[in-house]
Amino acid sequence: MALALWTYALGRTDVSQLDDFGLVSAVHPAFWAGLALLTGGFWSTVRAPHRAQGWPAAYVVGLLLMERATQALVYPTPLYAWAWKHDAVVGHLLTAGGLQSEAEIGDMSVYDQWPGFFAAQAALVRLLGVDNTAMYMAWWPLVSSLMLLLPLLLIYRTFTTDRRLIWTAVWLFYAANWVGQDYFSPQSVAFALHLGVLAVVLRRYGGRPGRPRTAVWTVLLTALLTTIVVTHQLTPGMLVVSLLALCLARRYRDWAPAATAVVLFLAWCLTAALPFLSAAMPDMIRSIGDIGGNVETGYGATPTGTGAIATSWAARLLSGSVLLLAALGVLRRPVLRRRALPLLLIAAAPLPMFVASSYGSEMIFRVLMFMLPGAAFFAGAALLPRGRTLSAGLTARETAGRPAVPHPLRPRLPGLAYGVWVPLLALLAGTLAFVPAYSGKDRINYFPPAEVALVRDLFDRAPAGSLVVAANRNYPLAYEAYGSVDHYWFLEDGRDHVDRIVRSPAATLARDMSAVEPPGRAYLLITRGQVADSEMNGRLDGAQLERVRRSVAASPRFRPVAENSAGTVWVLEPAAGPVEGASR
Repeated sequence: MALALWTYALGRTDVSQLDDFGLVSAVHPAFWAGLALLTGGFWSTVRAPHRAQGWPAAYVVGLLLMERATQALVYPTPLYAWAWKHDAVVGHLLTAGGLQSEAEIGDMSVYDQWPGFFAAQAALVRLLGVDNTAMYMAWWPLVSSLMLLLPLLLIYRTFTTDRRLIWTAVWLFYAANWVGQDYFSPQSVAFALHLGVLAVVLRRYGGRPGRPRTAVWTVLLTALLTTIVVTHQLTPGMLVVSLLALCLARRYRDWAPAATAVVLFLAWCLTAALPFLSAAMPDMIRSIGDIGGNVETGYGATPTGTGAIATSWAARLLSGSVLLLAALGVLRRPVLRRRALPLLLIAAAPLPMFVASSYGSEMIFRVLMFMLPGAAFFAGAALLPRGRTLSAGLTARETAGRPAVPHPLRPRLPGLAYGVWVPLLALLAGTLAFVPAYSGKDRINYFPPAEVALVRDLFDRAPAGSLVVAANRNYPLAYEAYGSVDHYWFLEDGRDHVDRIVRSPAATLARDMSAVEPPGRAYLLITRGQVADSEMNGRLDGAQLERVRRSVAASPRFRPVAENSAGTVWVLEPAAGPVEGASR
């Protein structure tokens, strides 16, 4: 019934006029009814003692469909400018036929220094016979989320045989994983592999050091670690601190996994990734210990407007609630706290990364994501009554040789721990809050077909050596042909220069764009996606951007070459004399 309501809602959802609440206000009310019904059905099923094991799994898959497949079905084009960027990297790799250095492609060479994801996608494009990854990347959030399911189940089953706790933890993980790193990105694959490594270590590397390992598990662990190291910059560091934290637990004194991860990580950093790290090292060193600077967002990343602020608070409250529930679960389950200590350490291990780096003002989001698998487990324990919380193996070892002692009956007190309705309402609130936290900024992230066509037309006409100028990088195909076309986003300049552009848009931009050598041309692109990003993230408001557009449109230095409902492309004409307003 829930999926029937979802299907009904999809056919009646109009995304052509998104407001600042994104998909939240655009989706048909039947979607919310279906999501609520699905949550209630899951809670009823997971608490039923005799319900078949497959039912909770079916409800979780239904949740993933409603959470991650909705955008792919209601939007005619893929979301996220960063996904389009990664599509361009794969396309460039296919065109160039191999990896390139900074001397050849500039800053974009960082992707060639961690090529695992892009090389795999290039091979997949060839295998499928499609033109590019844009043919399937809209479905990547669903695919990457399903990739997490098996390692999550293996991790949770290490510490409990209680299927209620296992599936409630899985549900909470997916409902609270709003950070959005499941899109078409190296992080999405690296995170799944990260959980895979933890599952192998937790299940096969416990016990005394030096315990014999089969060659299969050693090879698998090495392969997973190697793939992570060549795929993503941050995930190996997160994995290393998690494995080191596990070594602190009594049952995980085997240092082989942590040592292997450290050796592989350092070997890659000192060879293939050395060019990028050498350039970035001064900033990385300066950020060490600067916790305040590492968690702040800064200019141009401040939610502005009712919708953006509401979305931001929904995300904060969702994460805060799960962390508070996790703390409650740790406090009220001393047996679980003791026996699932490795999972508690994994949840806490990412916190020191706040001291290490800002990671482009995203460290707080990445830390939350890496904490979530452990936090969701203890949060699930807080929502459920006491039950079987230990793994079968641990229970057998602990009770060996001891007489059975009956426990006195404990009265079932009302409240969060023992009730039915209060935990259900908490689960429902978290599940519904996921939608604004995850899809509340779709006005920024969605690019209609007209915008895609406009930008594609721009790059079709731009000769090699051209410069494309835009307000920001929030538009599709923003990195198309980056091997032969330069890009400049003026809102990423210092505030003083942005203010000069606002005061005298056409003259300042013409001066900034005038150094392009023939046969290259200088183009200015303004699209609805750039406007949405600027307005909702506190850069320039609509009136200021309209002033820029009107000034450029009225200037004889700029000639429009393409225009539709999503934006305009201008080309800079050669100057007949000194640029008006230019300093001499």
